[in-house]
Amino acid sequence: MLEIASIVILGIIAQWLAWRTGVPAILPLIIIGLLVGPISEMLWLHTHKWIEPIYNPDIVLHGVGSHGEATTTKGHGLFPGRSLFYFVSLAIGIILFEGGLTLKIKEIKGGIAPAIMKLISIGSIVSFIGGGLAAHYVLGLSWSLAFLFGGLIIVTGPTVIAPILRNVPLSKNVANVLKWEGILIDPIGALVAVLVYEFISAGESGPEFTTTALKTFGIIVAVGFSLGIGGALALAQLIKRKLIPHYLLNVFTLALVLAAFVFSDLLAHESGLLTVVVMGMMLGNMDIPYIKEILDFKESLTVLLISILFILLSANITIDQLQLLIDPRALMVFAIVVFVLRPLGVFLSTMGSNLSFNEKLFVSWIGPRGIVAAGIASLFGISLMQAENIPEVIRQQAEWITPLTFLIVLGTVLLNATTAKLVARLLGVTLDESNGIMIVGAGRGSRLLGQYLKEHGRHVVLVDNNKQEVRKAQDMGLDAIQENIFSDDLNDRYDLLDIGHLVAMTSSAEVNNVACEKYKDNFGENGRYRFVTNLEIKNEEIEIPKNALFHSHCDFIRFNKVLQESPEIHEYTLSESDNLAQVLERIAKNNIPLFIKSKNNEIGFISMDYPSLAAEPGDMVAYLGEEML
Repeated sequence: MLEIASIVILGIIAQWLAWRTGVPAILPLIIIGLLVGPISEMLWLHTHKWIEPIYNPDIVLHGVGSHGEATTTKGHGLFPGRSLFYFVSLAIGIILFEGGLTLKIKEIKGGIAPAIMKLISIGSIVSFIGGGLAAHYVLGLSWSLAFLFGGLIIVTGPTVIAPILRNVPLSKNVANVLKWEGILIDPIGALVAVLVYEFISAGESGPEFTTTALKTFGIIVAVGFSLGIGGALALAQLIKRKLIPHYLLNVFTLALVLAAFVFSDLLAHESGLLTVVVMGMMLGNMDIPYIKEILDFKESLTVLLISILFILLSANITIDQLQLLIDPRALMVFAIVVFVLRPLGVFLSTMGSNLSFNEKLFVSWIGPRGIVAAGIASLFGISLMQAENIPEVIRQQAEWITPLTFLIVLGTVLLNATTAKLVARLLGVTLDESNGIMIVGAGRGSRLLGQYLKEHGRHVVLVDNNKQEVRKAQDMGLDAIQENIFSDDLNDRYDLLDIGHLVAMTSSAEVNNVACEKYKDNFGENGRYRFVTNLEIKNEEIEIPKNALFHSHCDFIRFNKVLQESPEIHEYTLSESDNLAQVLERIAKNNIPLFIKSKNNEIGFISMDYPSLAAEPGDMVAYLGEEML
């Protein structure tokens, strides 16, 4: 009981430490796993680990009972037999399903879509062949084991890339390439590793196996896509027809994902990963109710599973395997994978894309491996060492698979997490400045302003909890997010890193105030504005804030009254004889002054503090209402 509780507690503590320090959670998780695993075994003079993931009946523990008597317990460990392998497989399946839910087809429209497809095809081939050659010629592994390692290092970890994307304000193209590659390539790497593993298990039977392998590959792909698409369509229909009660929606989805995974594996061995990724992608791009709630639940579950898995898998490493990590040959393989194979694969895959040279260089630098590589390496490494139907030399060499993969995982995460921001700045692939605008509220007025700002070259995102209003904004071609402003989810969206202005335009004074205060550092660094409240207008004892939007007497009611009467934005060009303050007062009598647009097409918000605004002849004042003659 103590060990199980410790894994969960330590895992969440590691996640918290990662949040506080801004590093990927994999770092503290692996360190904790090593401390409670092989390092604790060394401290206890090689008797046992504090947390032993696989049950060992030969371990004898001596202790003291509740009454002070000496006790002896035979057997120590959490998972008997192959139970750990099954748990790891199912957990990875859930993690990949959640990753698939976040993939939106609209994010990769345009020039980066071919680059992503090539990265998961050409890039995979480069990593597979190059990794196999490196492991064979540097470490002396047999060809089959070397290419098993090559298959394992194909994957890049989405759970590791996500924190980097959140903490480094990358250009949208680079961020989307890294995000999509990280999720899509996981089942591909797993599939390749499975095929090589099956090759080893089959005794390397030459040409006959090649035909079998191709047939197996085709079956896995067919089963994966069929069950993935079928499962997604079935769940969508159940939700749309309201055949699942709301309180069971999340756990029902979880059960269906597990059922699809297991049934897929029964039909075609190791096809479950592909099935759940396809199922997640399908659901994530379908218009079904409550998809946001499902995603929120899966995110929480994924955090817990990742925490448990990394500690278990790290703790499962032996002292002898840990010592292999400092072998110079292993370090040489690491250098080849990171500094040769990754750049080669990226540059070959992105030829002809709209990514710049520096963007390609940065993508080459960022290639951390994650939970799928570590999990499958542990599964196959131990299975091969225990197998009886393979040559002795392969069983002995199989001890390299787990520690070598963990070296790639830990090394790439350390390297990328500590240098990503610096390298991004040196290469100039970060966002130059936070000029994006977040409008809280997606009502008619917000959509009108958002459309005007978008037409003048600004990135605008509307946020509202009302699905219908969000849909109307999206139908107009605007970026709109259905989100509760009181939640913390917006802080985790890397695609909002270019937002520097926040405009709260809802009918709720509480929502407007919370938005301005809660997100002032994340999205309001260059300015945050809100409607003045009716109370602030009427009560002379209350000082009207300088960030009162548009005018000191423009509350939500007055804004919408003008909007209803004249829902158009007009522009007034300032002449040399015009005084800006007087022009704004004249506009404010019957209309709403909105923005000042300079001759260079730069736009500034008008607020109650307009006397401090600067404008030159030829600049324009945009306003809502009747056109002034």
